[in-house]
Amino acid sequence: MKTGHIVCWRSIFTIITVALFIVCLIGCGEDKNSSKNSGLPEKNGVPKKSEASKNSGVRDSADKLTDPGGKLTDSADKLTDPEGKLTGSEGKTVTPLSASIPLPDGIEWLTNDTDPVISSDNAVKGGTLHSAILSFPMTFRTVGPDSNGSFRSAILDNQLSLINIHPDTENIIPELATHWAFDKDKKTMYFRLNKDATWSDGVPVTAWDFSYTLEFMRSEHIIAPWYNDYYTKEIESVTVHDYHTLSVKSTKAKPDLYLTVGIAPVPRHYFGTLNKDFVNEYNWKIVPNTGTYQIDDFKKGKYINFKRKKLWWGENLRYFKNRFNVDRVNFTVVRDFNMLWEYFKKGEIDMFGLTMPNYWYERANTDVFNKGYVEKIWFFNDTQRSASGMWLNEDKPIFADRRVRLAFSHAMNVQKVIDNVLRGDYFRLDQAYVGYGAYTNREIKARPFNIGTVESLMTDAGWSRGSDGIWQNGQMRFSVEVTYGFEEHTPRLVVLKEEALKAGVELKLQQLDSTAAFKTVLEKKHDVAWMGWSTGMRPSYWEGWHSVNAHKVQTNNITNTDNPEIDSLIDRYRESLDEKERIELSIKIQSLIHEQASFVPTFMVPYVRHGYWRWLKLPSNNGTRKSEDLFDPFGSMTGGLFWFDQKIYEETKQAMKNGTMFEPVTIIDEKFKPASSGDNANQSGGNDKLSK
Repeated sequence: MKTGHIVCWRSIFTIITVALFIVCLIGCGEDKNSSKNSGLPEKNGVPKKSEASKNSGVRDSADKLTDPGGKLTDSADKLTDPEGKLTGSEGKTVTPLSASIPLPDGIEWLTNDTDPVISSDNAVKGGTLHSAILSFPMTFRTVGPDSNGSFRSAILDNQLSLINIHPDTENIIPELATHWAFDKDKKTMYFRLNKDATWSDGVPVTAWDFSYTLEFMRSEHIIAPWYNDYYTKEIESVTVHDYHTLSVKSTKAKPDLYLTVGIAPVPRHYFGTLNKDFVNEYNWKIVPNTGTYQIDDFKKGKYINFKRKKLWWGENLRYFKNRFNVDRVNFTVVRDFNMLWEYFKKGEIDMFGLTMPNYWYERANTDVFNKGYVEKIWFFNDTQRSASGMWLNEDKPIFADRRVRLAFSHAMNVQKVIDNVLRGDYFRLDQAYVGYGAYTNREIKARPFNIGTVESLMTDAGWSRGSDGIWQNGQMRFSVEVTYGFEEHTPRLVVLKEEALKAGVELKLQQLDSTAAFKTVLEKKHDVAWMGWSTGMRPSYWEGWHSVNAHKVQTNNITNTDNPEIDSLIDRYRESLDEKERIELSIKIQSLIHEQASFVPTFMVPYVRHGYWRWLKLPSNNGTRKSEDLFDPFGSMTGGLFWFDQKIYEETKQAMKNGTMFEPVTIIDEKFKPASSGDNANQSGGNDKLSK
């Protein structure tokens, strides 16, 4: 009997890496191939404590959890493995555990068990989530070659970190750690792990797994230069104080230290000692994780299925209770987006993203919506905006001259796309860093379409119009290829192409499979990439704009920007501890990035819109301030809030069979609508300077 289907529609988000420009369909899930290895002994043979007993304590006026009995800082579970008997899965070698290090005196342990619960008590478990992905991932690895695709976030979403951020309050909340503390050096945080936490193969999560994270991420064998660099330059050390207590030290003091040191573990027992065969050996391995779901089955090019763990250790924790409700998440590869829409209308896929206006207005005007079988929701959010737009490759000769890059910007009639193709529902993105509060330079405005400005810039740069109206300079024509990976974006690009011709710029549209498009961009083979990046709590510049990441493949500097002044400011931004100084540097960096003119911002969408079969249920709040997908089944911050109602499923199917109709439902939820989202700035900017 069918128990339920859902399509997962999300922007491809990962904490450190990229998100493709397309709106993607992804997911996650449980490892049936991992060998079970208890590995670490129980603490003195004592049974695991209940969550309530572990979180007991006295809250002081500063909202700090103290432990007058001193039980949080004891060292009773300090264990070593001097004989080196611990071995990992599949016979991997695991080095002996060294002696633990005592905690310093005076630690004030904190926790947070008072922020609002975002789930619903009405949620029920059960059902199968049937979804789709547009292409099969190139690997299940989350680091190394070809790992930076859209599907990696589905895997990473099921790998929890020490702590998380509440999506509405932005306060720290527990995840793998129940308590945390800040050292007076402003570089170090201490963490007490939840002793119930286990890997999906049954092995307990310990402090040694976080220590192993550094060894793993710094290894040359994973072939991941970005991670090698980050975990060397940003994380100084991980110290194990006992099996369930650790500290993570940053290389420098930071105002938002928790955003750096709240790292995720890597299963020490599973990987053991790495070697040069890592990339090939783990290309399709299902690595143990700590989250709710794990991959259960897959067939390359066809499908990936996930299973909810029957006895997940975090089931009843405050911020996880009544979440992650479906039993299975099955993803089928559907390479044709129009076919995916047909599956949805038949009820074989239960949710579909309607962000694009033609879907919200015209295509949703069909029987399943009009008869009330499928409902609609327009949910505004208030979060950091993806840097979506056109990324110019400065290593291509045509874009070496800044004046040409500026001309390209002014040749893009983005506002016409918004008005004519997107029904005015989208808003013009002004620059790459919108939505970061004080860190955002609000003075920057996107460059308007202006043929006169293009003429001035190109003439000054020594170009002239050819017989076909396209700018020429010797043998070079202003003809560039735009690489993208989503067919539904073609109408937008067609309008840009037509308008650009008026300005003497030829756009050649190159649509590829989404995975292939992303690979092309990371290999820096593109002229212009049509895409967007993921976001974080604070602006991040080093990955995408520092010259150390230019002129090399598999880095996020896809414009190959190489500007010493930008480098200097980025270095200072990364080193600064003072928040005021960081904000000032952020404003300057954004101004220089704007002047670099290698990014043409296009749209921002401060909301999500979904169509969903009525047997899918959302909590009364529908979503959170940070929700970018109301039907995300996996994300530990905002995902897994919905559930499947078997009774309503059967009622709906019977009604469809009998021809019975329900009242059509459209929900418009504006409680998190940003005050500025309605201010779609009318761009009237003047000419750019003609100097290089």
